[in-house]
Amino acid sequence: MKPIVSTPSHLIRPALGLMLLALAGVARAQSASDETAPAVSLSTLVSEITTKNPERQFYQEEIAAAKAGVRISSRLSDPELSFDIGQKRLKDSSGAKIGDGAVWSVSVTQTFEWPGRLSLRKAIANRQVELAELGVARFENALTARARTLAFGLYSANAKAAAIREVSDRFSALKETFLARDPAGVTPLLETRVIEASELALQRRATEAELAVQAALIELNQLRGVAVDAPLRVAAPALGFTSLPATSDLLAAAHEKNFDYRMRLVELEQQGFAVSLARNERYPGISVGPYLSRDNVGDRETIVGLGLSVPLPVTGRTGAAVDVANARRRQAEAAVLVALRELDREVITSALAFATKLAESRRWSPDAVHKFREAADLADRHYRTGAVPIATYVELQNSYLDAVEALFDTQSETLAAGLKVQQLTGIELNPVEIKP
Repeated sequence: MKPIVSTPSHLIRPALGLMLLALAGVARAQSASDETAPAVSLSTLVSEITTKNPERQFYQEEIAAAKAGVRISSRLSDPELSFDIGQKRLKDSSGAKIGDGAVWSVSVTQTFEWPGRLSLRKAIANRQVELAELGVARFENALTARARTLAFGLYSANAKAAAIREVSDRFSALKETFLARDPAGVTPLLETRVIEASELALQRRATEAELAVQAALIELNQLRGVAVDAPLRVAAPALGFTSLPATSDLLAAAHEKNFDYRMRLVELEQQGFAVSLARNERYPGISVGPYLSRDNVGDRETIVGLGLSVPLPVTGRTGAAVDVANARRRQAEAAVLVALRELDREVITSALAFATKLAESRRWSPDAVHKFREAADLADRHYRTGAVPIATYVELQNSYLDAVEALFDTQSETLAAGLKVQQLTGIELNPVEIKP
């Protein structure tokens, strides 16, 4: 058993600090390369993701497979060729051999389905194509919403990181100024410690902000189908949120356009055809085909005829298949009702969330962050002249960062709620107006 080795806490803290500084340095270097990349508008980025996303091909191939199923669903089964050969020995009543020789027969059989069966199979296959197309549309809709959310998240994370770096640079410059002086008394020494403590807290905050930038960038690049470390910069968007239609209009649109609910309806329709097909299959198919046989023992004998075969439904399998199909149809009916209830609940909940976030975002003045930034810069200049106390200076710097984070978090939440409503209802609400 290996001994347990404990590391003293005075060694852990410096190592943790060095690790945070290293992570911040790597992320900051990556951010610097991103800033040199040309700005991409959100519409261009969303179009690129929708076109190049590698996962989209999976859903496209599902449509191709369903269409192939349609092509073969209305075709008869392949004819069956049967060939028999044997040896025949012929004797009379006394046992004396008369002769021997080969006998053989060949037949070709084609099974003909009961009328209406092929059309039912084709109808089921067509509904499978419709389900595949709805799956592609649902994926593209969700992909577009995710791309918009990530793109704005990348922009807001960059803005937060820039604000944190700005305040961190102020604290660093101020600390260097204090350390260059000889502390005369307790007050300058304590103020220096306050600045150092604030700078350490900002370093952690900056590391988290830079890592958030990299997380959004990596996911966006994966959606684009490019290298995860490819530089990307999103053009600064101007957000203009609009109000939602009435709840009744939202519910009506959701019942008509929601992809999940439409898929449940198509599945119910498909199960209805499956029930009709199971009932049709209670009547067996008829196998018909010509046959030829030849007997060369004794006199040469050739037989040409037409064969007919019908399976006997005596095991009850066809009746059980009808019961299974009816049970599946009842399950599909229940799934439609559950999907409708969940859809109504999600639409109303998302609409309320969007309205609440929209009201919260409208309480922000357009230049709120600019005012806080000016106040933080003004406090920095006046603190150096001794006109502002240390408490006011630190509070203003932190308030500026809190305001930036609160504004972008509110806008991100409003955007996510609006896009959720748009996904559920299919209405082009245009909750965000992007202006590069």
